[in-house]
Parts: sequence; structure tokens; C-alpha cells
Amino acid sequence: MDAEGFRLVDDPDQADVIMVNTCGFIEQAKKDSIDTILEAADHKESGRTRAVVAVGCMAERYGTELAQALPEADAVLGFDSYPQIAGKLRTILAGGRIASHEPQDRRTLLPLTPVARQAAARDLRAPLAVPGHSDYRPLSGPPVLRRRLHGGPFAPLKIASGCDRRCAFCAIPSFRGAYLSRPADEIVTEAQWLVGEGVKEIMLVSENSSSYGKDLGAPRALSGLLERLAQVDGLEWIRVSYLQPAEITPDMLEAIASVPKVAPYFDLSFQHASAPVLRRMRRFGDPEQFVELISRVRALAPAAGIRSNFIVGFPGETPEDVQILADFISEARLDVAGVFSYSPEEGTEGASLAGQIDPDEIDDRHEMISSLIDEVCNQRAAERIGERVEVLIEDLDGDRAMAGQAAGRAAHQGPEVDGTTSVTGLDHPVVGDLVDAVVVDSEGVDLIAAVV
Repeated sequence: MDAEGFRLVDDPDQADVIMVNTCGFIEQAKKDSIDTILEAADHKESGRTRAVVAVGCMAERYGTELAQALPEADAVLGFDSYPQIAGKLRTILAGGRIASHEPQDRRTLLPLTPVARQAAARDLRAPLAVPGHSDYRPLSGPPVLRRRLHGGPFAPLKIASGCDRRCAFCAIPSFRGAYLSRPADEIVTEAQWLVGEGVKEIMLVSENSSSYGKDLGAPRALSGLLERLAQVDGLEWIRVSYLQPAEITPDMLEAIASVPKVAPYFDLSFQHASAPVLRRMRRFGDPEQFVELISRVRALAPAAGIRSNFIVGFPGETPEDVQILADFISEARLDVAGVFSYSPEEGTEGASLAGQIDPDEIDDRHEMISSLIDEVCNQRAAERIGERVEVLIEDLDGDRAMAGQAAGRAAHQGPEVDGTTSVTGLDHPVVGDLVDAVVVDSEGVDLIAAVV
């Protein structure tokens, strides 16, 4: 859009077109997406806005159904519209109509065998290339033709699209497609570009980062990628998001714990701890295996940050299962964890399972586990008092900066959701600085540290 003459504006009342990037994952996110589309439509009455367009995962997942339910949206466009998005918006602004997206199971677009996918993806990509650009376009996302919308020393970097897992609670694979890795050369090139834009830390993101390289025919693919990224001049931290416990290898653990510049940060997708619940979810593990994995992580990197997510209220979950989860959370001593109330997603196995739980009971379980997580994670933060940390400075408040204070994150803290570290004793702090400090106090999961 930027290359073809559109200009991003901060005020929606100054926009000719408002695009809503929707989420199609869980019920609350879908509701938020619909509310945002309706809010955007209000600007057609109060400002210069002439069109509201829905894109993103909910648009991809529901397409024509969403368009019929929300006539406030002037178009509902799927992923394959992205390369021609500028032309489509011009058509809408000129009074033309764009046919709404017809959903399909995107897992069928690529071969079932992972090693056959790269060649097939190249063939499918050819007619969808952006004119004048040869940038790679994952089958479930936009081209890597990229413009940063915000400054700052952190940026995400996509390494793959899609997911091959069949978790009973999740519909993502059907609308994101089969797993497809980006070649390492392209990831490294984008990392170099980001460094040129002032980035000091990248987070490697995908639906399932531990699967990286399964379709490239490359052993040690994720470890090799981390080693290559560590050679990028000017890049200080490399963080990996979303690892599946069932797919983690000793080599992968060793790389995250020891490759220079790679943050000792383990984002482990446990989802529950009770073995019977996990089997109904079509997941791996039990409390003993998960505790053993965490012990291996801390043996390699004692100060590592470990975060996870859990679901309560999955069909058939008993009070005993909830207690098993609570006992595991207490023993695991996670740095950060999120907990979600189960909601049945159409098209998933979980929606048709027997033993659906009353929503009020799910709310009670959510409150109990959430309170426990807060207590455990706050205790874990307090345990770090006296620990030496490296902090990436991200935010300078004028008055605080004059007093030698700034906010940032330690290596064990992921961006936006894992807490922050406030640093005192700084001399002329600058955003993007990495400073050595010692933790002197904690407030919840947030830390307070003094410069060494």
C-alpha cells in the first residue's frame, strides 16, 4: 500500500479507508474484531472515511459469512488479496464492488509431506507476486515487503506460517494453512534490514517455532538459524517464541541456552498438566515430563525466563484435573503464564466432545488458576532480587530520565506481556542501550534494578 501511493494516518477521521486486521482464534477475540469493525463504520458518518475493509484471520476464516453478517464492512478480503490490496481499495473507493473472500481449508493448498512444500509454495506464489518486487510471500500471510509502523529497539520477525498440529481446541491450521518455513537466507536478510532500522532485539515468531525447518530438509534448522542470526552485526538479542514441548530437542535447548545473543527465554506451550486432559486436547505430556523439561532448561540456564499458557474448562476436565494443574504451576515456578477459559470453536474436535463444562464453572476455575499464577509469578520475580541482569532500555520518561531512571526489559522478559525492569543510576540513558544492573526489588512481575 505504501509503495502504491497510500499514506498511513493516525486519526481514523482522516482516513479514506479503515482496514481492520481481525483475529479468528477465540470467541473474545472475534467479538473484539466485530466491535472494531462497527466502530470503524461509525467514522463513515463523522469523518472523511468512505470504506471499511476487514482483513486478517477472521476475514480469512469466515469470508462471505462475515460479509453477510456485517454489511457495515465494504469488503471482506482474505490472505490472497494482500499482494493486490492497493488496487482493490482503489476499486472500492471508486464505487466498485470486490467479491468477498470464499473460505477454504488452507491445509489443502500444500502437499501433506513437509519436504515437498517448498517447491509447491514457489509455484503457488508466482501469480501472486507484488509487481516490481520478488519478496517471499508465505501462503498464510502478506509479502515481506516491510515498513516499520513504530520505532524502538524491538521488532518481531516471522520465520514460518501455518501449523501441522491438530489440537482439539484450535482451528488455526484450517485458516492459516500447513506449516511452511521461510528460508534462512531471507530471515537473516530481514534481520539485517531491521538492524539498519535501529532494532537491537528480534523475536522469532510463528504459530509453532519448534517446527522450523521441518519442510526445508535441514537437520538442526532452528539451531542453525540462531547461529546465523548471532553473526548479524548490530543485533544484540534474539528471542524465540512459542515452542511445543513435544518437539523440543536437546540440541534446541542447548542452542537457546548457549548461542551468543540468544536470550535464555523459553516460551513453552504446555496448555494443561493433567495427562487425561492433554490427551483429549491431542497434546503431549504430564506433570512429571513437564517438570523434567523445566529442570533441564534451568540446568543449562539457571536465570532463564520460562513462560507458558494454560486452558481451563476443556470438555471432561474434572476438579481433580484442575488440582493437578494447580500443583504443577506451583512446582514449575514460571516467570509468566497466561490462562484462558475454554470456548468451543466451530470446526474443532473439542466443540463436539462430551463433557462440556458450564461457563460459570469455567469462570470459577479461571479465577482460581489466574490468582495462583499471579502469586507464583510474583514470588518468582522476588526470587530474582540480587540477580545480575542485562536490561534493554525501551522507554524514557523525561523527568525520570533526568533523574537517571528508565524502563526496559531484562533478557528473561519478553516484549509487552512479561513485565518490565525499571533501572536507576543511569547516566544519560538512551533508548536501545543495554545496561548491566542488579535487581534490588520487585513489584508483582516487574523488577527494579540498579546500574552496576
